[in-house]
Amino acid sequence: MSADASATDPPLHPALEALRPLLGTFEGGGHGDYPTIDAFDYHERVTIGHRGTPVLGYEQRTWHPLRGTAMHGESGYLRPAGEGRVEVMLAHVFGVTELLEGDYELGADGGVTLRLSSTTIGLAATAKDVRSVRRELRFDRVGLGYDVWMAHADVPETHHLAAVLHRTGPTGASS
Repeated sequence: MSADASATDPPLHPALEALRPLLGTFEGGGHGDYPTIDAFDYHERVTIGHRGTPVLGYEQRTWHPLRGTAMHGESGYLRPAGEGRVEVMLAHVFGVTELLEGDYELGADGGVTLRLSSTTIGLAATAKDVRSVRRELRFDRVGLGYDVWMAHADVPETHHLAAVLHRTGPTGASS
């Protein structure tokens, strides 16, 4: 997936026009904690692009802010599901898949807020026992901020991750 737009990139599909602020590459820092683990910081890059179809491609990678070692990765797709609704399909490197559904709200400043909740969690035989995930993502001209809540094993839904990422790539991304 490339965040570099060129004259050969297809035009954005009309069904994605309201989601245009999601396009680009975003990078910055985040913080995670959860009752079953030690708190941690991370650096992250998110790239969201398109190929001219009514689907956005999504790729996320995190790494340790001091050592530079890989920490997490997920990739997938986001697609409109009717007026103000979206569906998101994600696969994580640790054997979990998420199907999330929710709504998006257009802000007066040209930004977009997505509120998503998992409808299905898939677990590989060796995956962590994730029960549910809820995400709120806020996109604007400057960047992306998000919060993630998770239920794991016997722990009820609890805030897990928060990050603020700045736009580092063009808004006309393609994938």
